Amino acid sequence: MATYAIGDVQGCYGALQRLLERIGFDPTADTLWFAGDLINRGPDSLATVRFIRSLGDRAVAVLGNHDLHFLAVAEGVRPPSRSDTLDTLLAAPDLPDITAWLRQLPLMHRDKALGYSMVHAGIPPMWGLKKARRRAREVEDCLQSGDYRRFLKAMYGNHPPGWRKGLRGMKRLRVITNYFTRMRFCSPDGTLDLTNKSGPMAVTEGYAPWFALENRKTRGKSIVFGHWAALEGNTAEPGIFALDTGCVWGGCLTALRLEDQVRFSVECGGSI
Repeated sequence: MATYAIGDVQGCYGALQRLLERIGFDPTADTLWFAGDLINRGPDSLATVRFIRSLGDRAVAVLGNHDLHFLAVAEGVRPPSRSDTLDTLLAAPDLPDITAWLRQLPLMHRDKALGYSMVHAGIPPMWGLKKARRRAREVEDCLQSGDYRRFLKAMYGNHPPGWRKGLRGMKRLRVITNYFTRMRFCSPDGTLDLTNKSGPMAVTEGYAPWFALENRKTRGKSIVFGHWAALEGNTAEPGIFALDTGCVWGGCLTALRLEDQVRFSVECGGSI
């Protein structure tokens, strides 16, 4: 009986099955955590999402930016990007069930018993775990409400660049979403640099990787996340576990066994 946190699958269904064989996954006893970006860019998003859904309570997933983008495309509020690989998924007969399932996924998962939290991209420095969970819930509530299409249309964009008191409406929800699903570099006051997608050494002055900020209120907490393939799974920060190892870019798909922090990886071969 074990819990495995898995990085960005992005529709690489074959790699996911090889990884599960590698770890000896037991669907009657083990639990899988998925750190977002379940779909898109890879070759088989439909099989991936169907499989994860089929696991029921044996799977826990958070939303990533690609998952949210798919919802916007599926709901007709955003055109597909040229790099999307969503056609088969969009044409699936069970599309309404898939979108309904994705809409109920959280932005943040926290397991007090295990002592881990999971997000797709990160948690900004000014929020502890409790406040982060409350902020995530604001977006989740909107996604699960009748107003979700308006949110999906409004969530795109880099402004406001960070959190500030008095933010309301869709601007507030956009900033929260950017922290949880797009953040890499951040300033100590929570201002985002969303244009820099490089590794941690190519930092813009005044910014740092979100997990490296000295004033981060989640210091001492264990957090697993994906999103940042350029890290190659390395953060050099105690308790911060980067799981996106670039499967869809020809790297590896990685799982972390949470009980003893042992990593398992399989090569992916590239899908783009």
